[in-house]
Amino acid sequence: MELKRIVVKVGTSTLTYESGRMNIRRIELLARTLADIKNRGIEVVLVSSGAISVGMGKMNLEKRPEDTRFKQALAAIGQVELMDLYSTFFGEYGVTTAQILLTRDVIDNAERRENALATLETLFGYNVIPIINENDTISTYEIEFGDNDTLSAYVARLIQADLLVLLTDIEGLYDSDPRKNLNAKLIGRVEKITDSIRALAGGSGTARGTGGMATKLDAAEIAAKSGISTIIANGEHPKILYDIVEGKPRGTFFYGGIPKGKE
Repeated sequence: MELKRIVVKVGTSTLTYESGRMNIRRIELLARTLADIKNRGIEVVLVSSGAISVGMGKMNLEKRPEDTRFKQALAAIGQVELMDLYSTFFGEYGVTTAQILLTRDVIDNAERRENALATLETLFGYNVIPIINENDTISTYEIEFGDNDTLSAYVARLIQADLLVLLTDIEGLYDSDPRKNLNAKLIGRVEKITDSIRALAGGSGTARGTGGMATKLDAAEIAAKSGISTIIANGEHPKILYDIVEGKPRGTFFYGGIPKGKE
């Protein structure tokens, strides 16, 4: 499959240490890899989690707060830190970045959705890498995506991406929990997300993030409705993205068919 446009989502557990502090070496390598992929002629959108966790680290908090107003405040603090780091690292490789914060109502409203798409297309024209996150500072239950796995799938549909890549802290989907069963086997390819596949998803994400395998399956299913395939892979070594764009089998591939208009 020839890739012209991809969406890469990276989770909080990939971007930060257990302390909540930013994993600077990994973020730098992610920026370098995506900049190089962009230089190949592939348009890239990065959907990045981590704002709340980075805010926690900045404020020396060990536990993620439950109160919405505190989470929103931490998101505001952390988003600045996160984007500053991205801007610095991507800039070292000659790539300009742009921040876009979305809420669900932007996708649900036709006019606002078209405005968002127009902005993204213009940024592509300027050879910019858009970095997208949910607008946690103002987001409430009624207008939130809930997790960036879901957000990344809707972004992939919005821009008619050729592939959605979800980088996480495990290799992909296993036939049992690899943290509990040393003999668990990685599932290399999933043609369709069935109830039996969903049963393998397990619980929620880490203490630093909101996602888990279940939300990634949801994202893959959303993307598939627009003919977009999804790969779930380990983001510990961002260079895995080279193998992915070269078509080498990595992680778990969820077949999405052929995107509309690209048959």
